[in-house]
Amino acid sequence: MGLNRSGALLLLLATVAAIVWANLAGGSYEAFWDTHLTVGVGDLQLDFTLHALVNDALMAVFFFTVGLEVRREFAIGELTSWSRAMVPVIAAIAGLVVPALVFLLVATGSGYENAWGVVISTDTAFLVGALAIVGPRAPGRLRVFLLALAVVDDIGALSIIALVYTDNFTPMPLLIAAAGLIGVYFTRYLPTGRGPVYATLAIIVWLAFLASGVHPTLAGVAIALLVPVYRPDRRDVEHALELARTFRQSPNSEYARAAANSLRESISINERLQSAYAPYVAFVILPLFALANAGVVLSPEILGGAVVSSLTWGIVAGLVVGKLVGVLGSTAILKLMRLGDFGPGLTLDRLSGGAALCGIGFTISLFIVDLAISDEDAQNEARVGVLAASVLAFVIATVLFRISDALRPREDSGQTLARPVDPRRDHVFGFPDAPFTIVEYGDFQCGFCLKASGSIQEVHEVLGDRLRYVWRHAPLTHVHPNALAGAEASEAAALQGKFFEFERGLFADQENQRPSDIIRLARDLGMDVDRFEDDLTSAEVTGRVQSDMLDAEAMGITSVPTLFVNGRRHVGPYDAQSLIRALEESAADDTGPSPVARK
Repeated sequence: MGLNRSGALLLLLATVAAIVWANLAGGSYEAFWDTHLTVGVGDLQLDFTLHALVNDALMAVFFFTVGLEVRREFAIGELTSWSRAMVPVIAAIAGLVVPALVFLLVATGSGYENAWGVVISTDTAFLVGALAIVGPRAPGRLRVFLLALAVVDDIGALSIIALVYTDNFTPMPLLIAAAGLIGVYFTRYLPTGRGPVYATLAIIVWLAFLASGVHPTLAGVAIALLVPVYRPDRRDVEHALELARTFRQSPNSEYARAAANSLRESISINERLQSAYAPYVAFVILPLFALANAGVVLSPEILGGAVVSSLTWGIVAGLVVGKLVGVLGSTAILKLMRLGDFGPGLTLDRLSGGAALCGIGFTISLFIVDLAISDEDAQNEARVGVLAASVLAFVIATVLFRISDALRPREDSGQTLARPVDPRRDHVFGFPDAPFTIVEYGDFQCGFCLKASGSIQEVHEVLGDRLRYVWRHAPLTHVHPNALAGAEASEAAALQGKFFEFERGLFADQENQRPSDIIRLARDLGMDVDRFEDDLTSAEVTGRVQSDMLDAEAMGITSVPTLFVNGRRHVGPYDAQSLIRALEESAADDTGPSPVARK
């Protein structure tokens, strides 16, 4: 979040600088970004303006990194199930259609009805930056939702550009692009040298998109969706550890290089690329993009014409009203019809703020202005509309997020269990319909969680079948390096009906939870080890742990163990007598006095 916030502030400063430059320095802004660069050998040459270099080349890198993150969420993260992924996909489609309809409703008679494409796209760069600045507390699920929505939105908008606003569309280069993308997919099977092959194919695909007339940033998304992502394999990790031990015993450059390469290869290229590109995207590419695109001239004549222009108001209404109604309306309907899985924290009040942010439409909006409108005065009016809509969307989103946070006072936040216990999903020890419930958010490497589990066992000895105990994951990865691996291993064990046996095994040996220790525990419990190892890297396992972690974030859980007694957050000691007392008080609040401590 620190990187996002710093990058967002730099993005905002670059936007202000572009507007000031364009209005105070005469024509130098346009002249600078129209500077031509020619790259090539012999007759094979590429001619770019600086503006096109930023929008077509550098922004392809940005869309590539966004695609990597969404690919990860769909593969091993929050969006592994269709019930959860369908929510941002449907919202994105509604966010494309409704703004276009609103624009046509307002701009009919202006002569520029064909400019409806200006309002269809959300600017992913500004969306991510704005969310980092004004977003709500615990924005994890909202950020995943908006990123997935933005990528689908971008794919839709760029496809519309190719089909509607591209006069010189040439399909033949897309065959080369398709072949390159197939090559990108199969590169994962090369034993070595994958990096140079990925880079070469990426350049070929980008050039093919450029030659076809399709906006080349779409190449970044397409490539990212084909880059493999996976959890580290145990054998790769163990091999890296062995090489590291060898280097420690006999330090030399050959062993050092082998150990470093092995460690790097144990992490998926998706995650390595995200880490490598994130600083460049945040501190170089996005600020340059804002500087190259946000320089809207705001002379009195242009502003006066925009105020009375139905084209300007059509763009403002399409982006501000259309995006809000399309995204929020579609998600509200899904919630009402109980379609899709939203998850704790992705509530309608927060979705309203996110939907408002979707009205920020710089990149594609300004691009389509140049494609759809030939008259210079009308272009200026349209640009004013895009700028005004983006400012309004930002302000409205800020207000909605502040209201949302105000309705959740900090002292009350997370006091109620966000996700009700579901015996079909949760790990329940005891009778599923027992009248008393303790839910623990914990970490298998946490000594206090071990103590809490002992206390809960004592409570169970007193209450017997009247108590059910539920475990959910909240691994403190910044404190306990093996906590996430332990959580995922327990989920893999759960697929063989051994969750609580595995939990007890992890608690019994908290100091030794490395990959080899986890496999040994599975073997000692009589599990199918081959299946267990396959399940360790499955989307079902990783997505389940990630879901629990986002639930914990939504409730403001920052330490473990965090206990919920009959749905209410427990504050204070968690020894057996304190927990029994809390159950008594909870039962009295709900049904009157109840001697729960009697057996």
